[in-house]
Amino acid sequence: MSNPLLYDIKFLQGVGPARAQLLAKELNIHTFKDLLYTFPFRYVDKSRFYTIAEIESTSAYVLLKGKILSVSEVGEKKGRRLVALFSDGTAKIELVFFQGIKWLSTSLRLNTEYVVFGKPSIFNNTINMVHPELELASTYSQERQSAMVGIYSSSEKLRNSGITNKVFTKLVKNLLNYILPTLEETLPEYIIREHNLISLKDALLNIHTPTSAVALESARYRLKFEELFILQIRLLRQKSVRMNASQGILMPKVGEKFNAVYKKLPFDLTGAQKRVIKEIRSDIISGKQMNRLLQGDVGSGKTMVALLTSLLAVDNGYQSCIMAPTEVLANQHYKSISKMVEGTSVSVELLTGSTKVKERRRIHEALISGETDILIGTHALIEKDVVFKNFGFAVIDEQHRFGVEQRSRLWSKSERLPHVLVMTATPIPRTLAMTLYGDLDVSVIDELPPGRKAINTIHITDNRRVELFNFMRKEISLGRQVFVVYPLIKESEKMDYKNLEEGFDLIKSAFPPPQYCVAVVHGKQKPEDKDFDMQLFASGKANILVATSVIEVGVDVPNASVMVIESAERFGLSQLHQLRGRVGRGSEKSYCILVTGYKLSNEAKNRVELMCSTQDGFVLAEADLKMRGPGDMQGTQQSGLPIDLHISNLSKDTPILEKARGVAISVLEDDPSLILMKNKLIIRQLEDSDNNEILDFSKIS
Repeated sequence: MSNPLLYDIKFLQGVGPARAQLLAKELNIHTFKDLLYTFPFRYVDKSRFYTIAEIESTSAYVLLKGKILSVSEVGEKKGRRLVALFSDGTAKIELVFFQGIKWLSTSLRLNTEYVVFGKPSIFNNTINMVHPELELASTYSQERQSAMVGIYSSSEKLRNSGITNKVFTKLVKNLLNYILPTLEETLPEYIIREHNLISLKDALLNIHTPTSAVALESARYRLKFEELFILQIRLLRQKSVRMNASQGILMPKVGEKFNAVYKKLPFDLTGAQKRVIKEIRSDIISGKQMNRLLQGDVGSGKTMVALLTSLLAVDNGYQSCIMAPTEVLANQHYKSISKMVEGTSVSVELLTGSTKVKERRRIHEALISGETDILIGTHALIEKDVVFKNFGFAVIDEQHRFGVEQRSRLWSKSERLPHVLVMTATPIPRTLAMTLYGDLDVSVIDELPPGRKAINTIHITDNRRVELFNFMRKEISLGRQVFVVYPLIKESEKMDYKNLEEGFDLIKSAFPPPQYCVAVVHGKQKPEDKDFDMQLFASGKANILVATSVIEVGVDVPNASVMVIESAERFGLSQLHQLRGRVGRGSEKSYCILVTGYKLSNEAKNRVELMCSTQDGFVLAEADLKMRGPGDMQGTQQSGLPIDLHISNLSKDTPILEKARGVAISVLEDDPSLILMKNKLIIRQLEDSDNNEILDFSKIS
């Protein structure tokens, strides 16, 4: 027997082909299951009748009972509307309709009792209701009424086509009447019992038509728990399969090259760096393939960890690679690592799109012969003609910027799966890391190396620009350099470029040559122009770099001590934090100046205050998750979550996520392959969701 949840939505009573097309296009509802799992985003109380006398224009949705005294048509063309004067004896209110005028003018009955449900608004100092729900009082009292009515996501097209919230609610009711009697449970009985969950039927009934706030809360908890539990089971099982299936390359030796670099370090490693190296070392001697995420704030010393752990591989006869998303970042890694290995026998090469043909040929030969220990580069590393003699250890920097296919092309360069260290400078809140990277082991560098000074973060409004320019001149006179960053947001790209160009002109006139040199970097430049200006600043020849947020990742200019962020209210917290991390890399005191307009929304004010109060990237990332939701956290176009969450909210449902993860761990400890009869429903859910493959940020084989 076929599964009714998979029936095409057009077959549901009240839908049909035309409405089905609209529901698919506007709300992505194609099947019975899609509609069943489209939940209200809020609820209004229908448990009591209000009097017209007690409502105000600021009131939420209200329920009224009274009679229509008169009906008239008002206005012309687009402004044409039907106005019904409605009274309940305490006062009068106008009910206004812009659609369905012809039908309403003939069907509305005067001096007959109606029940009206809608949101009061104000027009010409008079309270009215636009397009309220209307029902004869005689039929209304015959139906079972939910105390709370769900309000569903909609669109203008849906409403204009007659699919109002009332109609949508009716479709959901038709579906519940049809599907609930035969709906099968999706969680094992022992999990429902042990964790006091309500049944799936009760949960779906009460999420759509709750009888009380308590019933709604129980329904939400059950559905959130199940969604997060199945997600965690998938990720943890994936990790378990990988751990059992993949034979890791054994790297037990700590040898000459590691020791040579370690002994010549000009400073001690931090406790956090030592801890992370130990964690990686225990992975590479375990016989299992390492798949580890390394989180560390800007400047926390991740590159040093990447180098030392790569050398552990080299000492065991394997080559390593470090792959970065941009040439600027690859060049930066190459420079800092070459400096660290100077005077030792460690051989490091750089391969990017800009590498000349002759140099490229030499690098390829050194790689095949095994002469090269560590290869640093960009996407150029995954080209077919790049062949290693014995590849065993891969470091991927800012890995969310690489697609799964690109990464798998890198792994194909080794006969056995290499150990993998994924690094990110974007602090990821624990909740999100458990979801985005659920099958990776996570290491965190949570302390900065000695000598890194705190960055003084200051908020000013843009009417204090004269003071700002004087401060910049003072810092430049002390031999420092200054970043000035403008926002670049896709929706307002043209306007943003105009702001950047105007800002560049303003700064050039305030800092004229020959006393000052101002460079500019943005996405519309030719690559060679961008590189020229970037090098001008990096070499210290330019005093000021005016840029868009392209400089967020991968610019290391120790002499830069001031970061000015224009229109700072338009950036998210994580991005502001990344930009701030571009300064404070030298020994001088550094400043981050957030320039905003005078009037700020509450949210923008909170962001700016938080930036001024803390430099802890993880505190900021947690706050960013709460403010903006999880979709933006990665800061790239690939940023969406790897799964489609219908009801859970990762920024608010941390306790449920942790509970669900704990239950998932205990289920897999008891039954790693999920072969026991009691877990057959879990397997069925996993099989169903496999048809809907999640975008897996962590899969690297």
